[in-house]
This record gives sequence, C-alpha cells and structure tokens, in this order.
Amino acid sequence: MVVLGVAASDSHAVANHLIAHSLRAQGLTVVNLGTCTPVSEFADACELYPAAEAVIIGSLNGHIHEDLHDLADAKLQGRINCPVIVGGNLSVGSAKDESSTTRLYELGVDHVLAHPDSLVPLLDSLRAVGAPVTRELVDTTAR
Repeated sequence: MVVLGVAASDSHAVANHLIAHSLRAQGLTVVNLGTCTPVSEFADACELYPAAEAVIIGSLNGHIHEDLHDLADAKLQGRINCPVIVGGNLSVGSAKDESSTTRLYELGVDHVLAHPDSLVPLLDSLRAVGAPVTRELVDTTAR
C-alpha cells in the first residue's frame, strides 16, 4: 500500500492519476489523496493506513520545497513513519542543479526520483525490506 498525492500548491492531476493507474496495474493498493495535498493530509493518511509502504508526492509547478516545509516535523512526531518519495518538476526555472535535491533531503524526503519509471523498482526494493503488498486501489480524489 502507498499513499499518493500532489504537493500542496500544485493542482496538476493528470500525472497523479496516471501514476495511480500504473501502480494499480502493478498490484499495489493506492490511497490517492489527489492534488493540493498539504503534509498534514499525508500524515493523516499514514495514521489511517499504518501499513503504508511509502508516501509518494508529485510536483509539477516546482514549489515543492515550500510545500514540504513541515515534513520533517511530521516525521519527527511519528505521523509519517514510512519513506517519503518525491518526483516531478522539483524546482522553478529551466536550469536544474543538485541543490534542489539536497534541499529536499534536508526537508525529510527519503528518495528523489528523476524519472517515473524508477518508482516501481524503488517500491520493490522497499518492499523487500519490509511492508507487504496488497491488491486494490483506494482513490479518495473526490474530497
């Protein structure tokens, strides 16, 4: 089971739905929180679904650093106990550098994906060390 959503300031839904569909096709249970999801809602979902293997957060508008300002606190408080994975367009502007990734790790992100094709292999490796796989899709995008 994974918790999926789009960062708080981001309303891009298409990639979110495609990722949910792809993960479901791989046999994963997906709790899809949809777009404009603050860290507090990811934390609430982790408390509601303690079997979650990972929290997956996408961003296309490039403002994920601001959106995740309270991630470290949520993890420190034990509200998010699984790995946090981010992917998408993770900084504003066309020039990308390593400082964006470094800042995400400093905010409490565990894995930064450069390409969506690396998501399933990463989840497989996480699963190998712990959490079981379940086989249904939970889509809560109609809040």
